[in-house]
Amino acid sequence: MKFFLDTADLAEIEEAASWGALAGVTTNPSLYARIGGKLEDFHAHIKRICDIVDGPVSAESVAMTRDEIIRDGLELAEIAPNVVVKIPTMVEGLAATRALADQGVSVNMTLCFSVPQAILAARAGARYVSPFIGRFDDISEDGLEQVGNIVQALNNYDFSSSTVNGEQIEVIAASVRSANHVTQAALMGADIATVPFGVLKKMVQHPLTDRGLESFMKDWEKVQNA
Repeated sequence: MKFFLDTADLAEIEEAASWGALAGVTTNPSLYARIGGKLEDFHAHIKRICDIVDGPVSAESVAMTRDEIIRDGLELAEIAPNVVVKIPTMVEGLAATRALADQGVSVNMTLCFSVPQAILAARAGARYVSPFIGRFDDISEDGLEQVGNIVQALNNYDFSSSTVNGEQIEVIAASVRSANHVTQAALMGADIATVPFGVLKKMVQHPLTDRGLESFMKDWEKVQNA
């Protein structure tokens, strides 16, 4: 499993990148607004993220019609070679995805909640599809089950003829709220988990690790004082 950071915060991205485990970044309008982002600085901010991260950086179009999404997508793709255009799963988004994929632009279809949506995204040429876990939990449904179903369904078929450069579509487990979400998504075979920085930090932590470190340090202190 690869790990993407779900943020627009440059400090978080730089810190996560220093750990050596960061494969990409996903952003959205809410995350950009959370750091006080301004419209006129959006493209420059995405470029700064791309300068930190070698892997895919998802930047979302906020347009609602296919022509506007295509125009947005082409502009975003010009920012850096590793930009992936993030497009919501809807009819206009599918049409725009097909057009952008035909022009060599990689697309991450977001707000995906079902197997039929995921298959449509794959057929439209999406490079990534992002089923959401946490938002299912918010309405007392099992988001992890949906992710597992999507992984299984997409693995049944070869969609490489539809995507840019003939690459098989990858599943990004999104709206991740806990380290357990990551564990379960990995066991189901999700290709990528995109996580907030807080969850990424929790993934490193374990009480037995803390207990072991405390024991080691106490024993080393005895050695020093011997």
